[in-house]
Amino acid sequence: MTDAFPRALAGPSSKERKYDRQLRLWAASGQQALEEAQVLLVNSDGPWDDEGTGVPGVVGVETLKNLVLPGIGGFTIVDPAMVTESDLGVNFFLEEESLGKSRAQETCRLLRELNPDVDGNFQTKPIAELLQDTNFLGQYKIVLISGPLKRSSLNALSKGARELGIPVLYTHSIGFYSTFSLQLPAEFPIVETHPDPETTQDLRLVNPWPELAEAGAQISNLDSLDDHQHGHVPYVLLLLHYLEKWKAAHNGNTPSNYKEKTEFREMVRASARMNNTEGGEENYDEAAAAVLKSLTPFTLRSTLREIFEMEECKNLKPESNNFWIIASAINGFYQKYKVLPLPGSLPDMKAQSADYIALQNIYKTKAKKDIEEVTGIVRRIESQLGSRPSPVPEKDIEIFCKNAAHIKVVLGRNIPQLDEGDEHLFKTVRNNLSVIEGLPETLMPIFIASQILDAIVTDIQEGKLVSGSIDNEEVWRNQIDHFVGILRHDDPAAVDKDTQRRIADATQELRRTEGGELHNISALTGGLVAQEALKVITRQYGPLDNTCIFDGVRSRTEMYRL
Repeated sequence: MTDAFPRALAGPSSKERKYDRQLRLWAASGQQALEEAQVLLVNSDGPWDDEGTGVPGVVGVETLKNLVLPGIGGFTIVDPAMVTESDLGVNFFLEEESLGKSRAQETCRLLRELNPDVDGNFQTKPIAELLQDTNFLGQYKIVLISGPLKRSSLNALSKGARELGIPVLYTHSIGFYSTFSLQLPAEFPIVETHPDPETTQDLRLVNPWPELAEAGAQISNLDSLDDHQHGHVPYVLLLLHYLEKWKAAHNGNTPSNYKEKTEFREMVRASARMNNTEGGEENYDEAAAAVLKSLTPFTLRSTLREIFEMEECKNLKPESNNFWIIASAINGFYQKYKVLPLPGSLPDMKAQSADYIALQNIYKTKAKKDIEEVTGIVRRIESQLGSRPSPVPEKDIEIFCKNAAHIKVVLGRNIPQLDEGDEHLFKTVRNNLSVIEGLPETLMPIFIASQILDAIVTDIQEGKLVSGSIDNEEVWRNQIDHFVGILRHDDPAAVDKDTQRRIADATQELRRTEGGELHNISALTGGLVAQEALKVITRQYGPLDNTCIFDGVRSRTEMYRL
């Protein structure tokens, strides 16, 4: 007598029940990536003045909360600050008993209570001291930074992470404003982009493979079917049937323009039986609705063509990432057949179960054959490259084939810094400072204000400004003039007086709060930042590229590639 029920009767595991909702978003592969991820949060870099005032770090803790709950592998909080009374007023992950204790230790303790599956650690040393250990940064999957941070520390972090290929999220949350920027490696490939299901359908009706064409030919006797059978022929087979009729009358050509497709659609619609009382002819309605989107010859997306032409794809090396090995194999498949591997999915449609399953099996069998062929190409490439740590997993090849039409490579950019920026950054900021009639005012002045705050904090911590200068009007005015000068870049007309006024207005909120946070704004921003972190960790969906600005007064967000 067995001690356990078969797996099908045993029900979901405790982990599957715990993470049920998120598993539906990123599946087991995404959850595994999450559980293997170690996250570094740099929550402050020391106080700004003699009273111990510094970055409250609320947005960093709120971000981490949203990563602990879905089950990251572990986290480390770097924060040399001690808990002050002002912290207790804005940080929900501190208690009255935390007063005077290490903020890193206290927030770590309370965050760990959210999910016992997650390991939590803390460091009370400044990040600059920790980075002296060359092995410190390499153990993390992603780095989160609560700004403002001293520029030397920010530069050391972003440079070290860039060299190791570790993504960085740099966040400001001050008063009613917040900004965050994502620094990705130079090439950041994503296979599971989760596009709209409507865009992923690949029925191959214009150029069917032999098994599909044969299935369409088997319904040549439509007129002899009874009403029930006639009303349940899958619309894919209906379209194949009527395409053959169309081609017979048009020299073997399929409908190629809007006019012809409209005529073909009317031909299909007119073939429905108007007096069918055995369930109606919804299958004909489905066929007519699918004409415009399904009768289009395959074309390779420009983004995919660019990936195939990238140096990493054309010139493979033994150390090349698995992504580029598979991409090169997919390109070889495309060059041979002028189509991508068939995804194999079939949309819902009105049909008898047996007919739908039979049609579904045709698509699945073809998809499986395509995967096997791509796998063969991958293995040949591996043998040509010589020694590699391990072969490309077949599961990775399968996922790539199913998503081949929508893969994406994000060309990562650094954390934007106006005082150390490139011409692209200057041009993008200047172009987006203009007010366009009829549109809401740009939020770019908020980004510039956060850059000014970074500069002031850096000067205070480096002793160039006296302690407490964070609310000094003259200090802010000097920095505004400095950054306006940077943006003008030898062109005085680049930033007019109205733009200067809007920049000054944006800085008022940061100066008013003396760099402090509002919990509701930081909680909301923490949710946004965590969402981007999850995309990066799981390598699914499309991450931010690369800066988001939030205005809590007007409840508006804008995104820019800076």
